Amino acid sequence: MAGLIHGLDPAKIAANLERAREIAGPDVEILAATKYVPLEEMGALAEAGVMLVGENRQQELVAKRERWGDAFEWDFIGNLQSRKVKQLLPLCRLIHSVATDSVLEQLGKHGGADTEVLVEVNVAGEEGKGGVAPEELEFFIERCPVHVSGLMTMPPFSQDPEASRPHFARLRKLAEKHKLERLSMGTSQDWEIAVEEGATIIRLGTALYI
Repeated sequence: MAGLIHGLDPAKIAANLERAREIAGPDVEILAATKYVPLEEMGALAEAGVMLVGENRQQELVAKRERWGDAFEWDFIGNLQSRKVKQLLPLCRLIHSVATDSVLEQLGKHGGADTEVLVEVNVAGEEGKGGVAPEELEFFIERCPVHVSGLMTMPPFSQDPEASRPHFARLRKLAEKHKLERLSMGTSQDWEIAVEEGATIIRLGTALYI
């Protein structure tokens, strides 16, 4: 597992962010994944012009949002436990990882008319990996008690960015089939492929920081 990143350089982040914006275009949101960014380093992201951040862990999101508040928009991008839904909903613009019936139940109890979520899809059918199977997606969306605006996926890791292309293309086709606008796909190693395949949100970590 990667360790926490210390000594972030706002100028380097700003340059990396600008490069990503030039390639991605104006219609793609760039989300800074902050799993490995310590609480005290978040100010470097704000100084660099980062506007949207995504956190993987509920307790870290709570702590960082308490400290940095309206400096960013906040999304939750990690594995979503149903018992965390109630606390996360007021803190997040968007949850990217809805994928279980127990989470749907909690969304029904604690979500509101303005609650917006993405459904995580296991497009590659990887065993032991979170996400709804593509063939079960329609029924899952029908049962979601809040607004599903899009889909998210994390394809199998590969050193070759092109290996992600068929998975991103499949997610795009699923979104088109269900008339969903948001596509959260692409991380530091394959985000340019994700953009080519229709991503509307890319989740960048080291591509911004290093």
